[in-house]
Amino acid sequence: MLVLSLLGLLALALSAALSACAVGPDYIPEAAPVPHTFKEMKGWKFATPIDQLDRGDWWGFYHDPKLAFLLKQVEISNQTVAAQAAAYEQARALIREAQAALFPTLSASYTGTRSFSGPATGAAGVIAAAGRHTSTFVPGFSGSWALDVWGNLRRQIESNASAAQATAADLDNAKLAAQAQLATAYFNLRAADSLHDLLVRYTAEYRKNLEIVRNQFKAGYSVTEGDVATAEAQVLATEAQAINALLQRAQFEHAIAILIGRPPAEFSIGTHLLAGGIPRIPVSVPSSLLERRPDIAAAERTMQEQNALIGVAIAGYFPNISLSGLLQWTGSQPAPFNVANLVWSLGAAGTQALIDGGLRGAQVDAARAVYWQSVANYRQTVLVAFQQVEDELVAVRLLKQQLVLQQKAVQDQRRAVDVFINQFQAGTVAYTTVVQGEIILLGDEETLLTIRQNLFLASVALIEALGGGWDTNLLPSKTDLEKDISLFPQLPPNQAGLRLAPPDNQANP
Repeated sequence: MLVLSLLGLLALALSAALSACAVGPDYIPEAAPVPHTFKEMKGWKFATPIDQLDRGDWWGFYHDPKLAFLLKQVEISNQTVAAQAAAYEQARALIREAQAALFPTLSASYTGTRSFSGPATGAAGVIAAAGRHTSTFVPGFSGSWALDVWGNLRRQIESNASAAQATAADLDNAKLAAQAQLATAYFNLRAADSLHDLLVRYTAEYRKNLEIVRNQFKAGYSVTEGDVATAEAQVLATEAQAINALLQRAQFEHAIAILIGRPPAEFSIGTHLLAGGIPRIPVSVPSSLLERRPDIAAAERTMQEQNALIGVAIAGYFPNISLSGLLQWTGSQPAPFNVANLVWSLGAAGTQALIDGGLRGAQVDAARAVYWQSVANYRQTVLVAFQQVEDELVAVRLLKQQLVLQQKAVQDQRRAVDVFINQFQAGTVAYTTVVQGEIILLGDEETLLTIRQNLFLASVALIEALGGGWDTNLLPSKTDLEKDISLFPQLPPNQAGLRLAPPDNQANP
């Protein structure tokens, strides 16, 4: 053990003397193009900090318990989120894998040999010495330590920790995206419920008109058989549209089931109309978007990951230095160890490539190119984020204006249809005038419903574009990621330790 102690002291002294050396550029975040204000903020006011989206539970704005219940299931049982959670666990494991190289490896060995040498014979076949059995036992320890003199291992750990943070942000982004998809499907389903209800109501009105036309035709009024056929066709066409609305509803319900990790056959959701208006969504200054979107955070963390790998590549220019040691006892007894039979060795080695055909230079250039690629990806992610916010801001603003005008159009057309029906019953206009007016009215009603549906979808997209209440404080810190280290072998981790759990048997909403 004396040799191992000497080995450890020598390594620690050398490592401490050179620990400040870590080749490669230190990370400085690259700037991204950030506007001072949003172009489409007309009619909006910037939110104060107290108005910010609640962390994670952004769906509370809609005051819809069923929607809240469904969105919470995404984090529990959505399989895309589960896959991303497993990727995050893998990223954490890679940090520990890189950290393991900072420490010496120690191995124990024990060899036992039993041998026999036969009797020795002399001249004329006389036995000169009897045969004998020999036992040899060689217990020992060996160790080696590749010193991180140039900081390549520390740069690799830095890279892996940044990659784990990026993966954590990807996990939150996957959860946010799945929740936004579910909310979109949910409001589409509610719109399909409303459309079906609208068509059923109009079908009932058309049936009443059909009875009036039939009665007038039988009574000999100025109603033709063609008017009766037109009224019947109008009823049937509206019923067919109502069936198509049910088809759309079923498909949206299936999509929701998949998003919460359930087979469509085991999930159903009750009918409910698309009621109320969209919530007031707080929008802060553009610069805060860099802190509130997980995809931007992931792209920024990827920059540091690739920056650290430049240092790993540059370290290839410098020699690799390692220490090794051996401690053994050789004896004829299994135990105890006999100091008289002690064998030990202590060595240090350094290797340096002298000619490599430009390999190291190419590796450094490649690492720098990948870094600049990550910078471009980061800036593009930021630009797309601003575009998405601008798109949804203008969508919400203009859809609100369109909604007001369309509501007025529906009211005016409703009055026109009432007039046409009265004129038809008085015999002053043909029934085709009523039919044409009702077709326009139903189209206006459907357009009004579509605008309301699009408003809800735009509000969900705006919340997603703003990060859904997420911010960079939710990322795991590098300190937390790097402190999970063990000097001893670990058993396979318990998979139940992941953040996700299998779907429960809660009742359908």
